[in-house]
Amino acid sequence: MLASQFLDFSLAALAFLGACVGHTALWMFVINVVFGLPWHRRVLSIARKLHFLIVLSAPILFWFGLGFDRGIVLASYPETFCCPAMAAYTWLCWFFAVVLLPGFTIWKFMRRPPRSLVSNHSELVDVASRLGYRPVGRGRYRHLARLPWNQVFQVEFAERTLRLPRLPRAWDGLTLLHLSDLHLCGTPDRGFYQYVLNRCRDWETDLVAVTGDIVDSDWHHRWIVPLLGRLHWRVAALAILGNHDFWHDPTLVRKRLRRIGMRVLSNTWQTLEVRGETLVVMGHEGPWSRPAPDLSKCPEGAFRLCLSHTPDNIRWAQRNNVDLMLSGHNHGGQIRLPLFGSVFVPSLYGRRFDCGVFEEPPTVLYVSRGLGGQHPLRFNCRPEVTRFILQRMKDEG
Repeated sequence: MLASQFLDFSLAALAFLGACVGHTALWMFVINVVFGLPWHRRVLSIARKLHFLIVLSAPILFWFGLGFDRGIVLASYPETFCCPAMAAYTWLCWFFAVVLLPGFTIWKFMRRPPRSLVSNHSELVDVASRLGYRPVGRGRYRHLARLPWNQVFQVEFAERTLRLPRLPRAWDGLTLLHLSDLHLCGTPDRGFYQYVLNRCRDWETDLVAVTGDIVDSDWHHRWIVPLLGRLHWRVAALAILGNHDFWHDPTLVRKRLRRIGMRVLSNTWQTLEVRGETLVVMGHEGPWSRPAPDLSKCPEGAFRLCLSHTPDNIRWAQRNNVDLMLSGHNHGGQIRLPLFGSVFVPSLYGRRFDCGVFEEPPTVLYVSRGLGGQHPLRFNCRPEVTRFILQRMKDEG
């Protein structure tokens, strides 16, 4: 009798836990999609608070709705209006917990390594140790930077070699620095960014690409010139804006980027002459700025490089034969759980394009984890800057 009661309790507890996990996974998917939409930041702030309350409501919802009894859902339920809906919702949550969540996680682990990524080396630098102090600064959320095990000051200086099908022979070995999501807002402080950008300057790349969310306050435009002005490049520096830039005087952001010699690609395209070959560079600031770049007069056959703050524009890139697309926005999730990976990823695709290299023929997409964030939290997801070395396919003529 005791054993039977223990078994019933264990099964009920497992059903209860599964429903709570599925409920959380379902609403994380919903909030990821919501934050992938170009809604006003006040609406998104309200949505975040509602989402937090909904997720926290799971134990109460299932405890009182189901009476902590699996039989209510699996067999019968009281004759009340809410119970049929409650039963259906619980089944949906279990489906998320038992099928979709582990299925997607396994799929992420089982994906083949991208063939275009032929080498991947990095140096991890604890910037706080190099500076001799924790560069917490005076940002609005600076208290988060002091949390234990926070990796917000541990920067990965990555060097990745990409082998691309249509890269001209003359560009074999071309280098490109990718910076994204600086979120200049006071935390980390200015000394942190000075150290990182000085290291980036030492790379002396041919191209520099900055893919948005440069500022995150109405005051820190003042940091753009003295910080990004430290960078050096041989050919050109390219930049676009992200959603946070549009919230903090985008005209001023563009003006200061141009002051240091960067080409600001605001839903436009340009051609560059690089080692005697034509490079088409384009910026896509959608969905926050429309319309998308008009490529009707864009040269055919030339290599195409696209800067898009969000990777959600990947289907547009595929339709327009973009060879390489550089993005950020998702920050790698900022908090990555063991085995499971990213949790909050503001994208219409959920966690699919959280960070790294993705092959979506004919486009190779790289999503940076970014350097900063509005909320200075990094757990198992260190900030990064990346130097790319481009190679042509060996079988290309």
